[in-house]
Amino acid sequence: MTEFKNPQQQLQTFHLRVTAAAFFVLICFSLLAVRFVYLQVFRHNQYALQADENRVSLAPIVPNRGVIMDRNGVVLARNYSAYTLEITPSKIGRPLEDLVTDLSDVIEITPRDRARFKKLMDDSKSFESLPIRTRLTDEEVARFTAQRFRFPGVDVHARLFRQYPLGETAAHVIGYIGRISQRDRQRIDAMSEENDSDSAKYDIRRDVNNYKGTDYIGKIGVEQSYETQLHGITGFEEIEVTAGGRPVRTISRTPATPGDNLVLSIDIKLQQVAEQAFAGRRGAVVAIEPQTGDVLAFVSAPSFDPNLFVEGIDQQNWDALNTSADRPLLNRPLRGTYPIGSTYKPFMALAALELGKRTTNWGFQDTGSFTLGNHTFRNDVRNGQGWIDMYRSIVVSNDTYYYMLAHDLGVNAIHDFMAPLGFGQLTGIDIEGEARGILPSTEWKRKAYKKPAQQKWYDGETISLGIGQGYNSFTILQLAHATATLANNGVVMKPHLVKAVEDPVSHARQLTVPHESARLPYKQADVDFVKRAMVGVIKEGTGRQAFAGAPYDAGGKTGTAQVYSLGKNEKYNHNAIPEFKRDHALFIAFAPAEDPKIAIALIVENAGWGGAQAGPVARRLLDYYLIDEPKERAAEAAALQAAASGAGAVSAVSATPDAPPASAAELDRAGAATTTVSRVAPGASGAAAANAANVLSRAAGGKASAPAAAPATPQTPPPPQQKPAVSPTVADEARHRAAIRAQRGQGGTP
Repeated sequence: MTEFKNPQQQLQTFHLRVTAAAFFVLICFSLLAVRFVYLQVFRHNQYALQADENRVSLAPIVPNRGVIMDRNGVVLARNYSAYTLEITPSKIGRPLEDLVTDLSDVIEITPRDRARFKKLMDDSKSFESLPIRTRLTDEEVARFTAQRFRFPGVDVHARLFRQYPLGETAAHVIGYIGRISQRDRQRIDAMSEENDSDSAKYDIRRDVNNYKGTDYIGKIGVEQSYETQLHGITGFEEIEVTAGGRPVRTISRTPATPGDNLVLSIDIKLQQVAEQAFAGRRGAVVAIEPQTGDVLAFVSAPSFDPNLFVEGIDQQNWDALNTSADRPLLNRPLRGTYPIGSTYKPFMALAALELGKRTTNWGFQDTGSFTLGNHTFRNDVRNGQGWIDMYRSIVVSNDTYYYMLAHDLGVNAIHDFMAPLGFGQLTGIDIEGEARGILPSTEWKRKAYKKPAQQKWYDGETISLGIGQGYNSFTILQLAHATATLANNGVVMKPHLVKAVEDPVSHARQLTVPHESARLPYKQADVDFVKRAMVGVIKEGTGRQAFAGAPYDAGGKTGTAQVYSLGKNEKYNHNAIPEFKRDHALFIAFAPAEDPKIAIALIVENAGWGGAQAGPVARRLLDYYLIDEPKERAAEAAALQAAASGAGAVSAVSATPDAPPASAAELDRAGAATTTVSRVAPGASGAAAANAANVLSRAAGGKASAPAAAPATPQTPPPPQQKPAVSPTVADEARHRAAIRAQRGQGGTP
């Protein structure tokens, strides 16, 4: 049967299909239009930002680390730039050993370089650029650049390096920097979280983003404790890049803010004299300016070279330092705790006077021992020392007097009196790791021991405390702090190693300790008596031999501390026992006696009698600080004056109306002279002061310069710098002392 087509029906079907197709297309285009509007209008900002992020790379600009200098401007830590050869392990595309072998054909890579790089890889992530060679020469850079195409993932970078030009000198004070480890990253994150928790106290320097691009961080010393100030503020550079990551142009740049400079309280020349005085022996010295709390010398002997740690110390040097019986890495003034022997006696005498347990005239006939129960405590002089009152007890260092005194005072009274002086307490000095030591009390013993029998305090344990033995265990820093407080008539100044923080742009300086911490309520007559007895030690007592012929009056006290206990009938024989069991030699001193400018505490480990071994070290320090150094400053000021006169003559001949302003170095030397010529009695160096004043007056209106910034282009490490490189701190010193006097109310020392 033939089927006839219906054209009309087919046309309608066609129209229906076309309409449906058109409607479908319209819906599709409508959806596209809606999506287009959504993306281009409503989500425009988001995708524009993403496009910019793909187009723009944000590169951190690492700030220059601040310079560290001593109180007279001698640079102790500085920066210099140099080339480094660096490998990014994730980009090399072949075995690392093969790459390093091929690299060594172009640039010398030593086994030490390989070992250090392997250690860095263990502590870092694979996408980080790690140095395998540092301080490349220009010739080495040129050789590598010519063959760079052979080494994907390897590049040469110009970086700043840290240098400690004086090496081992003051290493425990300055510390060192090292590459940021995972542990350091955790500390930075914790610091940043704490910083974000309080918006009112937010500090951009403590933000984790401030460490982007930074590879190094302070590890110990002031490099660590003042890390935030030294690091500076990281800058950023916006760079337009291609899809392949190639830079096209710089869009914007926020420069980095260099870190603050640190002006230490340390007198580096005095520090060097103190270090040399130990001559290979173990020990510690802390010297403090009583009126300000400035730590003038902080010696831990032996020391180490911090430059070894900057790029990662090799295994050989690490083993030598870490396994040495002399323990050069131990910061002895800060962390070493010792019985302080008879240097404790002046403070015990002051406690007796203040607590009403003794008068200055009370005395007894010494028989050479003190008996408590069944135990006899013997004096160093077995047959006794005759009539002993408080003055003679200090001058001849009588033990029996202080056995009796300790028994009468009791352990808790001793504890309560000594704690405000800083014994067994954290001084709060501005480097980390300070040890507290032990100032015993009945409560301390209950907490220190677990067994009830051990927790009980026995009367016999109190006796040895009077001569600085027994459970007593203090740091040399604490002993120096207490000596400075006594010399300062009970006015407590917090000991500090950083005198001021200097802004690198304005050069304005902010003192770290501008005023006193406390004032102990001692009777001035009691303090004066104890100090007078300590002067007697130097003039007629156990310290007279070491200070014979000294052109100044000083107060002091010798000390000899047992390292181990002798048996009942055993006698001490210095030469017959192992070195590490021999007695420690100690000495405390302040000078000049009438107006102390310096207070010292020191220990020579296992050296024997304090007067013979530690006394000469103290004498050498005081002689230099009070006599030799002012002479050096005066000579420098005189030389500057002569040079200035010559310059004036030349200026007159050339018809120049005004003399040129004094240089920063001249100001430094003259300023140091004005602050040191008056350390001893009046008249010691008046001419030097006049010369310094002339130089300073010539400099009026002149502006001293700050330390030179790190060089813009890589260069070889500069030679060690011995002379001051910054402006003096005369004005800051004057403001410091004025602030202290104003805080005290009437001015001057009470």
